[in-house]
Amino acid sequence: MSHALLRGDHHVHSTFSDDAVSTLAQNVEAAASAGLTTLRLVDHVRRSTTWVPEYLAAVRALRVPDGLTVLTGVEAKILDVAGALDVPPLPDGIDRILIADHQFPGVDGPLGPSAVRERIAAGWANDDVLDQFVDALIATMRRYPGNQLAHCFSILPKIGLSEADVGAERTDAWARAAAETDTLVEVNEKWGCPGAGALAALRRAGATIVASTDSHDASEVGRYSRILPLLDAGEAS
Repeated sequence: MSHALLRGDHHVHSTFSDDAVSTLAQNVEAAASAGLTTLRLVDHVRRSTTWVPEYLAAVRALRVPDGLTVLTGVEAKILDVAGALDVPPLPDGIDRILIADHQFPGVDGPLGPSAVRERIAAGWANDDVLDQFVDALIATMRRYPGNQLAHCFSILPKIGLSEADVGAERTDAWARAAAETDTLVEVNEKWGCPGAGALAALRRAGATIVASTDSHDASEVGRYSRILPLLDAGEAS
């Protein structure tokens, strides 16, 4: 592997998530077969989720090969611009919450992409949309320090915008907040984000970048291709 980051996969789903097909044990086996040294097992939660203790017990029962470190996480969406997360009370044992932009963080709650596009069409200025979005990311990192951003900026194409629209000033503020709050930022194989410009900003700020496949099938664990040019370009920037 040409990049040291690719020895880890920091976002892998199991059958504890409704949309994944592989078990925790199958993911561990796949990680070992791919030559990984670090694997973060992650599943989707909401505030109503009750199975986290069962999940942690299942992780503790895994047979982990020598040379592989298994970490834990739960993935929760940002709810609003104040940085609230859709996450239940968590017992000890969850290493990181994965902070996800599954929906747009509104003032009073999450907005679906179509609702945001409608508001933009009705006159909501792109700069105001992006200010609110980046403010929400920063607020969440400050409210929940020491966690991980999952597929950050993946919602932007869904609302008709792009990472290029974020601009250098907002991107630098976001990167500084990640560094200041010990927030890991994953470069995500499934969604191909964040892009090279954001990765360069993270490096300038001294933030920590990790790689992830966002796998929902063990056959995808540790298998990278899409993010390789992003990493190369980010290092060159």
